[in-house]
Amino acid sequence: MKAVLLPKSSPWLSQWQKILLAVMLLPALSLLSFSLKEKNLPIGAELPKADVKLRDITGKEITLKTSMKENGLLVMFSCNTCPVVVKNQGRAKEICQYSLSKNVGVVVLNSNEANRNDDESLDAMKNYAKAQAYSWYYAVDKNSELADAFGANRTPECFLFDKNGKLVYHGAIDNNPNDEGNVSRHHLKEAVDELVNGKDVSVKETRSVGCNIKRM
Repeated sequence: MKAVLLPKSSPWLSQWQKILLAVMLLPALSLLSFSLKEKNLPIGAELPKADVKLRDITGKEITLKTSMKENGLLVMFSCNTCPVVVKNQGRAKEICQYSLSKNVGVVVLNSNEANRNDDESLDAMKNYAKAQAYSWYYAVDKNSELADAFGANRTPECFLFDKNGKLVYHGAIDNNPNDEGNVSRHHLKEAVDELVNGKDVSVKETRSVGCNIKRM
């Protein structure tokens, strides 16, 4: 019996192709979803990439391990150009200064590798930090290596570690990045206070709001 060939323009064939494509893509999408979930650094995790050498705006090489102070370490993923970073820069400066005053080390990381030769270059970072009067480390995350290890995807996005290098808080600076006047909880400051006072951090995870990290 001779096979009946359907014309390429057949709507039935088009629909069948869509179904077949969806079925074929489903395992890949599931794997991708699983991989993304696995990348998120869980509360209680050890400080990743602690010994990786990072180039600070001063030209000095630092590591997360050597940047930790008596009560722990705050790692904040940020940049020069994200509108959310710019809008929240005052709050970011306040919490970085506050953390240092509580003997919590501070490292701000720029992981925007895709824009490294432009607005996120080391020279641009120096200029930005000078304008903002940074008094803490602002370092290049080459090839977004630490952002990948942390599972960081936003700017700003914060990770607070205790003195033993265990993650105790991950998320936003506060609960209203769009309207400082209506902030009702300063998540990161509360976490720092609880950490320093030897208490369990009551709110361990919140949702970061900001621009996507521009990986290569």
